[in-house]
Amino acid sequence: MSTVSMTKSGKAKRPFFTTEHEMFRETLQKYLEREAVPHYDQWEKDRLVPRSFWEGLGENGFLCPEVGEEYGGLGLDFGFSSILGEELSRVGAGILGVSTHSNIVVPYIDSFGSEQQRKKFLPKFVTGESIAAIAMTEPGTGSDLANIKTTAVRDGDHYILNGEKTFITNGIHADVVIVACKTDTKIKPAHRGISLLIVERGMPGFSRGKKLDKIGMHSQDTSELIFEDVRVPVENLLGEEGRGFSYLMQKLQQERIVSANNALVAAEDMLELTIDYVTKREAFGAPLSKLQNTQFKIAEIATQVQIGRTFIDTLIVKQINEEEMVTEVSMAKWWITDMAKRISGECMQLHGGYGYMEEYKIARRYRDIPITTVYAGSNEIMKVIIAKQLGL
Repeated sequence: MSTVSMTKSGKAKRPFFTTEHEMFRETLQKYLEREAVPHYDQWEKDRLVPRSFWEGLGENGFLCPEVGEEYGGLGLDFGFSSILGEELSRVGAGILGVSTHSNIVVPYIDSFGSEQQRKKFLPKFVTGESIAAIAMTEPGTGSDLANIKTTAVRDGDHYILNGEKTFITNGIHADVVIVACKTDTKIKPAHRGISLLIVERGMPGFSRGKKLDKIGMHSQDTSELIFEDVRVPVENLLGEEGRGFSYLMQKLQQERIVSANNALVAAEDMLELTIDYVTKREAFGAPLSKLQNTQFKIAEIATQVQIGRTFIDTLIVKQINEEEMVTEVSMAKWWITDMAKRISGECMQLHGGYGYMEEYKIARRYRDIPITTVYAGSNEIMKVIIAKQLGL
């Protein structure tokens, strides 16, 4: 029995949907049914998604839909990027490295890169020939980004980069890594010393540490990255020196919308899986769905999922319109991921013992979802941001 099954999105009209959005979704769904679903179980066992999957997505025009036509993209709006993340998440969390590449990392170069950098990197990102990652987290520094230890010292036409990064999505496959580093270790406040450097595969001194073995999201490529006297050309500085923290804060809004939306799709899938199970499974001479406790639980879960969908779709529309919404995004990120984590246990409980079996997709959802409350800024940090925005 396959642990993967494609579920369809709700029939209600999404507020940002056009005919073009719906066509993109339908085409992508069919592609993933054919090229991802039959192979997903094996990818989970292999602990890696093959590069050929990325290349296939690129060849069929699904990667980086917001990148301009002059760089090989389609020049579409954020709604298309949201659809890409949603449909990947609907298959399984293990292929969300594609969403990280397309919807989170590539926009940095698209927005802050020089024309030379855009021409060099974007076309290969669009085709899937080149895979992107962003490296912020370090072994001793997670949420406290301003105090990262990785340094880049100017030496003529190069920066000498030294440091270690960990928990890096796409770290093994990545051909291009945007590295957050300190180009000024003395300036106060400390965040003003952060810059972003574009590090390329093959640069001497750049190596991969071990591929990290996670509780969930087994097929997603996550690893350590090591930089030992890496000579990075000055032309690989992304934007301006000392502006890295500002760039990260600007793009974290989109990253958090993407992360919340992907978690919400997982919640929608868990709800559908559970409704299907309790309708078919019988106990005490009747389907589980006829028991009042089951009905109440499903009603509660469905209500929370619908609230999340209404909330996130409002933010997607605002993101398409390039509105600033730090507070709302922080609220959505913590509430939706927390809700998805909570209902994963409730849905597994309604599956009984079968919910604990690897052959049931709900078990995979249960172990994949907890990390969503940590990455893209922990939920505790989201609450700190909200409190500050409220003047507390």
